[in-house]
Amino acid sequence: MSHVLSAGRRALTDTGEAKGTLIDGIDVRTRIVVAVAFAIVMVSLQDLAVLATGLLAAFFLMLSARLPVGRTLKRMAMMDSFIIFLIAMLPFTVPGDAMFTVFGFAASWQGLRQAAEIALTANAVILALMALVGSTEPVTLGHALRRLMVPEKLIYLLMFTVRYVDVLQQEYQRLRMAMKARGFRPSNNRHTYRSVGYLVGMMLVRAIERSERILGAMKCRGFTGRMPLFDTLAFTYRDAVFAAGVTLFLASLIGAQAIR
Repeated sequence: MSHVLSAGRRALTDTGEAKGTLIDGIDVRTRIVVAVAFAIVMVSLQDLAVLATGLLAAFFLMLSARLPVGRTLKRMAMMDSFIIFLIAMLPFTVPGDAMFTVFGFAASWQGLRQAAEIALTANAVILALMALVGSTEPVTLGHALRRLMVPEKLIYLLMFTVRYVDVLQQEYQRLRMAMKARGFRPSNNRHTYRSVGYLVGMMLVRAIERSERILGAMKCRGFTGRMPLFDTLAFTYRDAVFAAGVTLFLASLIGAQAIR
């Protein structure tokens, strides 16, 4: 396991203060706790102005982490595509004062307000998570979660998913290419459904076989089912200042919500 720890320490160094950004100099555990607290506070807010302030703060965190603005906003837009249908339907399903009517269905101001609340909250939370946690290497994130007493099985599931999701994607592409080479053309018929079922089954078989090989390789390298933890994670004065600042900001959001 020594070479694994060495690689992990190099990853920690690469994602730590070497980059020189405000976020990278903060302990990963502090970032995780702050991200969770930020998400909880944002979900509990309802005022649009306060939610917009939280979104601006999340955007500032993104700039502080020096994330690519265009790529980050594109990823956030991909997340919005999953909830756009819900947001579009809320004005027509929430009763209240009608704004306009479409095919006999009235859109209410109250529904539009709830849609705006959901959009602001979701975008602020996902942007803060990408800035605080998304810029962390999976190995470092796993060790930080273990230090926060997260169950080891969940951490292993997270780390292996991040590590091998691309491998499974490549396996899927190879199987699809093999199907196309044999003349498969998808359509709405029984043959297509049966072929897709075979594809899913083969993916499961390949995943099980690969997991067995990975487990054997890990055991040969001395894996005993426990994760050796880094000793380079340390809570510093900078972490305390960052956590205190975020706490004051979140408290101000809660206070503004109570006043309004």
